[in-house]
Amino acid sequence: MGRMIDILKGLFPRKQDRESFDVEDLRTAFKARYHQFKLLLNANNKALEIMAEMEEALRGGQPFGMTFVQARLTGVSTSVWQIIKNLNDLSPGKYEDLYGQFKEIREKINQYVQRKSLEEEGPLVLPLESVDKDMADQVGSKVANLGEIRNRIQLRVSNGFAITAGAYQRFMKQNDLQAEIDRLIQATDVDHLDQFFKLSAHIQQLIIRSPLPEDLEAAINEQYRLLEEEDGKGITVAMRSSALGEDLAETTFAGQYRSELNVSSENIAQAYKEIVASKYGLPGMTYRLNRGIRDEDVAMCVGCMTMVDAVAGGVTYSANPVNIRDNSVLVNAVWGLPKSVVDGNTPSDLFVVSRGEPMTILEKEIPAKTHKYACYPDEGLCRIDITGDKSRQASLKDEQVLELAKMAVRLEAHYGGPQDIEWAVRADGSIVLLQCRPLEQKGASNQDRDSDMFNDLPPFLTGGVTASPGVAAGPVFIVKKEIDTLQFPRGGVLVTVQSLPRWAMLLNRAAAVVTEQGSMAGHLANVAREFGVPALFGIKNAAQQLKNGQPVTVDADCQRIYEGRIDVLLERQKSPKNLMEGSPVYEALKGAGKHIIPLRLLDPYSPRFTPKNCRTFHDITRFCHEKVVHEMFQFGREHHFPERSSKQLHFKVPLKWWVLNLDDGFRNEVTGKYVKLDNIVSIPMLALWEGITAVPWEGPPPVDGKGFMSIMFQATTNTALNTGVRSEYAARNYFMISKNYCSLSSRLGFHFSTVEALVSDRPGENYISFQFKGGAADDLRKQKRVFFVGDILEEYGFSVEVKEDHLAARIEGHEKDFMIDRLKIIGYMTIHTRQIDMIMSNQSKVNYYRTKITKDINKIIGPT
Repeated sequence: MGRMIDILKGLFPRKQDRESFDVEDLRTAFKARYHQFKLLLNANNKALEIMAEMEEALRGGQPFGMTFVQARLTGVSTSVWQIIKNLNDLSPGKYEDLYGQFKEIREKINQYVQRKSLEEEGPLVLPLESVDKDMADQVGSKVANLGEIRNRIQLRVSNGFAITAGAYQRFMKQNDLQAEIDRLIQATDVDHLDQFFKLSAHIQQLIIRSPLPEDLEAAINEQYRLLEEEDGKGITVAMRSSALGEDLAETTFAGQYRSELNVSSENIAQAYKEIVASKYGLPGMTYRLNRGIRDEDVAMCVGCMTMVDAVAGGVTYSANPVNIRDNSVLVNAVWGLPKSVVDGNTPSDLFVVSRGEPMTILEKEIPAKTHKYACYPDEGLCRIDITGDKSRQASLKDEQVLELAKMAVRLEAHYGGPQDIEWAVRADGSIVLLQCRPLEQKGASNQDRDSDMFNDLPPFLTGGVTASPGVAAGPVFIVKKEIDTLQFPRGGVLVTVQSLPRWAMLLNRAAAVVTEQGSMAGHLANVAREFGVPALFGIKNAAQQLKNGQPVTVDADCQRIYEGRIDVLLERQKSPKNLMEGSPVYEALKGAGKHIIPLRLLDPYSPRFTPKNCRTFHDITRFCHEKVVHEMFQFGREHHFPERSSKQLHFKVPLKWWVLNLDDGFRNEVTGKYVKLDNIVSIPMLALWEGITAVPWEGPPPVDGKGFMSIMFQATTNTALNTGVRSEYAARNYFMISKNYCSLSSRLGFHFSTVEALVSDRPGENYISFQFKGGAADDLRKQKRVFFVGDILEEYGFSVEVKEDHLAARIEGHEKDFMIDRLKIIGYMTIHTRQIDMIMSNQSKVNYYRTKITKDINKIIGPT
């Protein structure tokens, strides 16, 4: 019999046992819901942070690469997926449609970042006689232009061949290099130059140590054999980078990749790998990052041409690169190879030629040229000092200058725009073209100013040539060695002796550039103009006269350097252009961002506020945030309050208040029936309670006869308002709490209100929901009362919705102290707005209570 009784007890537990089970279930349900809520809000905050980073990248001028784009897209996709999962875990089955919307949006995003497959088909090498400008996707623009000049324009170019984009892909694929390179780049913080240095060195060594495919090496050797048949046994070659995207109008890559000159047949394969590796040299990687060029879009082709042992060489501009109004042809020349001109390591002759018929030399500048570069008989280059009268002799005859000028005009006409042309003069006096690319011209707006108005500003240094126009200011930073670049500050003025191409990696940080040597024809000058960085070259002893940290203003237009910051000059300088804008990387982020950043789902009360109308990730985050707050608001209304398991608040007030600790709302466990206020640590409950008790309630307002009769009529006809009906909730008020959470259900007479709040140190989690309904007066007065309450709450930042006599107010996303003050307001309003519906037809009394309530609130939280 005893066994049977035990079984029956198990089947029919006592009420107090059931309530014990209920409260544990309630606590478990709350903890699970609160956990999902926090996970969702954390993911939501992360998604919004990433969206903000994307907007800033599109708006700002700082460079970013595809690693940045892919990382942000992966991060935001992961966060949005987690948001959807957390919401569905919180409310199983209610929001499954969001997964379909997420998949659809993600597919649209992916089309902007999918890696393009570069051509692997086609020949590994191509002879120059079969190349023209339409083959740039196979051989790169540099070699394609040389083929065009040789085969269509019929100007002299060395014999040679191209090692194609297909060969590059073949080499990279056989050695499985791209996957490892991608991994290394993604694991590196490229904002730190020291890490960038290590990354660059690691990747270059990885490439150089990799073997060439046998068929590629055989194809190169065969082309070299054919070249020997044309130009003689044992010839050496010049090997130049010709990457896809190089030598274009907006992206010249001037001097950023490697060239190997006077290479013997035994070293062609090694030189090829070193040129391929230079794609990941620090200058090339920095340039691509600054210009928004995707790494995967750049295949490194290489031009292999018979070497010209030049007696003179240089660069011709078919127009003035720093003055768009000057169409003179500028010829820069030195003794020996043109390397001295493009590297900017020795003064060069300058010839200015008019375009008139006949062409005439308008101006000559023949400085002392200290050295030249020449070919060793077997392989490699040597630097030879120039002494005596030859150093001051012109490196070109007048007829050679005019011939170069005519070639430049002819090339400009063919290509439809100004050209930058590198050339060499053979021992027999014939001119060979080595390179041709578009020349970008800069406006001369600052040169139009009246320089006399600044004569009262004494310059610190003067002279030199304008390599890139403009005015800028910053602290001097002298760079002598490559290691110095690690300390170069953003906004500094780069000061160096030689205008070497490798210093171009600092141009995204530099305000201006000053060098002791170099001309406007050098590679560094080219890139400075591209980046819009003012550059003044040829200032004698600049690195000795200027000191590190010295603030200066560089006026490249007027060839002057001033001490300090000269605002009258700087205010005339145009803002630098955003180099990223329009680039492949920028367009990838912009295109993907169209499906991530815009927010169109705004009104939660609109019938269109549904999962199927989420068109962007931002829409999904907005929808889920709204719904997760709603689901949390529902907790107090959906769960039965187990009275026996709660504790009555021990406090000197006439009303009864009950408290159920869901998690960590009590300082210490309570075993008896009562809990004291000093044992409660719930932040939102304590804030509510402070508002509830801050100002003693004066009692119901005095009513006139109409107001009294309205109350009597409602009390006798609306049984829902009959407080005489026995109910465990009549005239009682219930808190469910944790340290950061509070749900209050309150019935005070004829008035019902609920408050749900979460307040923590993380603003993104914080919210307050306040619902208010009821009253004893007629419908009109009750409606007036909720509008009265709503107007007050809106003054303090709440969003309010009123339907008939029901008010719903909410506020979210603010700092903890702000939310605590708003809960004090809600606590006060819960007590002090009851029964004022009875006086809503008396405007003078309405005004009185409005003034009183505002005054009381300001005492509680201070004036807003």
